[in-house]
Amino acid sequence: MRALVSSFMVSVVVCGTAMADGIEGKWKRGDGNALVRIAPCGDKVCATNLWIGDTSKGEAAGDRLVMSLTPGAAGSFSGTAYDAKRKLNYSIVLTPRKGGLTTRGCFVGKLICKDVSWTAAR
Repeated sequence: MRALVSSFMVSVVVCGTAMADGIEGKWKRGDGNALVRIAPCGDKVCATNLWIGDTSKGEAAGDRLVMSLTPGAAGSFSGTAYDAKRKLNYSIVLTPRKGGLTTRGCFVGKLICKDVSWTAAR
């Protein structure tokens, strides 16, 4: 989970194929240790690590999270994410905000969760 959630790798699928406004693009993790690109991949959306500063926790450029999300309350999106490298499924909530977004990834029946803040990368 640490690489997924801490690396973010979050993407959004709305009604199966349409990407939510302001989500597609490059995002920098709040701690400055990751840069990801969120873009469509097939009928889903993927978040792919473009750069990782500290690779000691197993994160690497090219790691990808494939997600299916649906619109939720107050502009958020929720659903599932799959990390093929670690063979793990997560529940994810993405909450867009001005100039950024927050992700919340959970596993083990939503008992273990982590929030991560992201800012738009230029």
